Amino acid sequence: MTPARIAGGAAENAPAPGRTRFSEIVGDGAAMRQVFNTVERVARMSSRVLITGETGTGKELIARIIHDNSPRCGHPFVAFNAAAIPEGLVEAELFGHVKGASTGAVTSRAGRFESAHLGTLFIDEAASMSLSLQAKLLRALQEREIERIGDSPPVKVDIRLIAATNVDLRRMVRDGAFREDLFYRLNVVPIVVPPLRARREDIPPLARHFVAKSCRRNRLPLRALSQSALRLLMDSSWPGNVRQLENAIEHAVAMSGGELEIAPDMLPGDIRHPDRAALVPAVTIPDEGINFTTVVSQLERELILRSLEKTGGNKRQAARLLNMSRTTMIDKLQRLGTGDSEACAGVA
Repeated sequence: MTPARIAGGAAENAPAPGRTRFSEIVGDGAAMRQVFNTVERVARMSSRVLITGETGTGKELIARIIHDNSPRCGHPFVAFNAAAIPEGLVEAELFGHVKGASTGAVTSRAGRFESAHLGTLFIDEAASMSLSLQAKLLRALQEREIERIGDSPPVKVDIRLIAATNVDLRRMVRDGAFREDLFYRLNVVPIVVPPLRARREDIPPLARHFVAKSCRRNRLPLRALSQSALRLLMDSSWPGNVRQLENAIEHAVAMSGGELEIAPDMLPGDIRHPDRAALVPAVTIPDEGINFTTVVSQLERELILRSLEKTGGNKRQAARLLNMSRTTMIDKLQRLGTGDSEACAGVA
């Protein structure tokens, strides 16, 4: 099933000009065909959807396509990143507040639920919500009403909720970090977006799509990708997924100057000269053997320290990068002897 086939299949709910179309999901490998099939079917429904996938795989794009090809397409699509806002402000952003409800609340303000009325509310990074906020979100979904902070009369809302996460919510449920009842409320129709490294056959059409998009946006003649440049793109590990690929192509188009063919030297340096150090360090096994437990513990320790370094010492965010709960990370820190005095001082 191709993007063109899907676009034709949803003709009765075709998006208005300027809206997101099925054809904007590029890829014809088996993994993406399964995503296409699910997206096409669920777009016409009002069912809640849970989109899971690594950062940069295009979860918000899929949410927009679902909305823009649904009966709610004439109403707002409201995106909300739960991890991008300080925890103390998330509730007010979602549910709104009345004047004087807190310091700084000089006027009443509607939240994202009210803004999305009759349309779609997309909550990204849903796993970052606190348990108390999860309880309020569950109630809003059950009762189809919300209460602004500082106000008692409930406000009826009619929204379709699409949530997204880059972590394993089932594991968080087992660890007690995510409510099981809310998980089942969100996970009505699951969509798993594969990472780019798991669908390398889609890299050439994606790259050409982004070349055309960049040339069109910058009013440049269309560039072609050389075979050697394509080989480099195919060989990259793409930890940033589709988002990283799009940025790499934008860089290459900018560096192409007056040339009509994109050569390898126009690609970003990290694509031309990737770090060839493997995630698992090379280990020479002597005749007398090694201590397996010690080697694995050293790798575990290194991964945890690197994730803490990447997040500026924030344990919650570091745990999310490693797809584990904060409690599990703290237990491992203690077991591995990686205390706060070692790259972890003042960690959140």
